[in-house]
Formats: sequence, C-alpha cells, structure tokens
Amino acid sequence: MRLTVPLRAVVVLLLVGLTWLLANTFFRGENGSSVRHFFSGAIEDPTSELRPKKYKCGLSAPCPPKHLAFRLVSGAANVIGPKICLEDKMLLSSVKNNVGRGLNIVLVNGVTGEPMETKTFDMWAGDVNDLLKFLRPLHEGTLVFVASFDDAATKLNDESRRLFEELGSTAVKELAFRDSWVFVGAKGIENKSPFEQRMKNSKSSNKYEGWPESLEMDGCIPLRPPLEG
Repeated sequence: MRLTVPLRAVVVLLLVGLTWLLANTFFRGENGSSVRHFFSGAIEDPTSELRPKKYKCGLSAPCPPKHLAFRLVSGAANVIGPKICLEDKMLLSSVKNNVGRGLNIVLVNGVTGEPMETKTFDMWAGDVNDLLKFLRPLHEGTLVFVASFDDAATKLNDESRRLFEELGSTAVKELAFRDSWVFVGAKGIENKSPFEQRMKNSKSSNKYEGWPESLEMDGCIPLRPPLEG
C-alpha cells in the first residue's frame, strides 16, 4: 500500500510529460501555423513561393493594357509540331490537329486582337502560289504569326520572301532548308519586327540529326488604334 501513492505520482508525471511533448509538437511552427492549418483546413505549399507565377501563354510577367500576350514554338525536327498561343488560347498545335510541314501561319486582327485565320503551307512538296495568294491581299494592320515545322524554305521564291520582308522580317531572305523560324509581323509595319528568331540548319550544331533545335519566343504586342476613314 505504501508504493501506491508514489507509483500514481510517477504515472501522473509521465502523462503530464507526454502531454506536454505532444502539445509542443502540435503547436510548434512559426506563428502557430500548424494550429491555423488544423482549424482552417488550409494547407500551404512550402514551395509555392519558390515557383515563379505564370501569366497568359506562360509569360513570366503580365502584358500592359491594350497588348496581346503570345508565345510561338517552332516544330522540333519533323516529329513535334509547332505551337502558337495568343492571349492564353492555343490557336495552333498538334493537339488541335491543325499543324503541317512547312509554314504554319495565324492571322490576327491588329485592332481587336481577334484571330482571323489559321493555315499551313507545305514548303517542301507544296505550291508556293498558295502562299502568295494568302499573303498578297492582307489588310493593313493584320498581325501575322509564323512558326516553321520541318522544312519551311525550299519552295520560297523571291516574291514570297519579299512579302515577308514587307511584314517586317529580316531573316526570311536567308531562310534555308530545314532552318527553324518563328516570326511575328504586321501588314503596314514601318520598321523591322522585333519578334523574330532563326536557327540555321548546320551539321556541326544541330540538336537533332538533320535539324536544328526548336525555337521558342514570347512577348507582348501592342494593339493598333482603328484606322481613320
């Protein structure tokens, strides 16, 4: 009977100590965050602040007002098709089943930002006259988004290259067999377009056997004011 009281005291002390340890573990954390999460049901991702926020079409920063967010990706070799994204809408991709070998082009109204037409032109076995008929009647202010896939140059002639130069291209005059090319131009542009990249097909630097690496370009394009008259 003499051992009963001390034994009970020891048990009580052990229970108190265990309770304290559990409480300390439960309430531990900066500013009691564990308690807040328990009662609110909210769980914070510890890596969320490390991941950069993405905006329309995957841009790292938002576009200013009255600007269009875009991303162009050229095709990879002759396997992975190109992509054209505008204002977070994928206008052209293999998933949409509207890409093709050669030049992949999307026309956009430069005033409203509305897509107008999507078309592909086979520059290996196709007819360049189809491309000429497409480019010649473009209206003033039309935005032209271009992404290459496989070979975008073999069938190009002097007139087709000149038409792209009038849209603001500087690389098209040297575009050659299986070069990668992404470009955004506009009908009536006064200066050369700042949105253009070309990767030359070269055996010494090609990423794929017979093809250079895919190109990726994004940015913000200002909408133009409505034409007077």
